[in-house]
Amino acid sequence: MLVLRLLNVVAPAYFLCISLVTFVLQIFVFIPSMFRDPSTTPLFSPALLHGALFLFLSANALGNYVLVIQSSPEDLGKDLNLGEGAEVADWLDGNRSPGSALPSTHFCRLCARITQRHDHHCFFTGNCIGSRNMRNFIMFCLYTSLACLDSLVAGMAYISATLSMSFADPLAFLTLLPQSISQFFSGALLSSEMFVILMLYLWLGIGLACAGFCCHQMLLILRGQTRYQVRKGMVVRARPWRENLQEVFGKKWLLGLLIPVQNVESSYRRQKEK
Repeated sequence: MLVLRLLNVVAPAYFLCISLVTFVLQIFVFIPSMFRDPSTTPLFSPALLHGALFLFLSANALGNYVLVIQSSPEDLGKDLNLGEGAEVADWLDGNRSPGSALPSTHFCRLCARITQRHDHHCFFTGNCIGSRNMRNFIMFCLYTSLACLDSLVAGMAYISATLSMSFADPLAFLTLLPQSISQFFSGALLSSEMFVILMLYLWLGIGLACAGFCCHQMLLILRGQTRYQVRKGMVVRARPWRENLQEVFGKKWLLGLLIPVQNVESSYRRQKEK
C-alpha cells in the first residue's frame, strides 16, 4: 500500500514533467527550426498552423486532465446514505449497496473516497475514475495520444533534418535507437540530439498506450460496463449502446470534443432530484 501511495504522488509529477518538456521542445526547438518558409504569409505559415494545432491538442489534454482531478468522487461519497450502523469498511469490496447507493459503488483505499460507477484508480491523475469524470478522462486520453503523435512527427522531421537521415524505410525508426546509442558513446552524437531521440520513443509509447486505453474504454462504455464490473464479474442490465454513450457523454457531446467542459451530471444525482 505504501508503494501504491508513493506511485499516486510520483505519477502525476512525472506526467507534468513530460508535458512541460514536450511543450518546450515543440515551441522552442521543433517549430522554429523545421518550419521556415519565407514565401508564405505569416498568417498561414506552417510554423503558425502547426503551433496552433499543437496548442489546441495540449490545451484539451491538460484541460481535461484538470477536470478529471477537480471532478472528485469525494462529493458523491458525502451524499451517499451508508445506512444506520454501516461503516466505510463495508464498502471495501464494493459489494454492499445500502440506502440510496447504487450498484457498482466502490470505496477506494487509496483515495478514501466513495465512487459511483467506479471504473479504476488512475495513478497519473491521483484520482478515481467514475461517473463524474469518465468523459473528461476519455478526452484526456484521446488528446494526449494526439499530442504525442503530433510531437512524434515533428520530432522525426527535426531529427531527419539535423542528422540528414530519411525515415522512408519503416525499419529506420526501429534501428534509430541502437544506432544513436552507439554514436552517442562514440562522441558522434550530441546529448541534446540523443535526448530528442529518447523522447521520440517515449511519445510513441505514451501515444499508443493512451490510444489503446481510450479504445478499450469506449468498448466498455458501449456495453454499459466498467472495468471494475468486469474484474468483479458483475452482471449489468443490457441497454442500447446509444443510451450507454449518452449517459457518459451527454447530449452536448460535440462541445466536449472541442473544448474541455465539465462532465454531465451522474445518473445518481438525477435520481436524487426525482
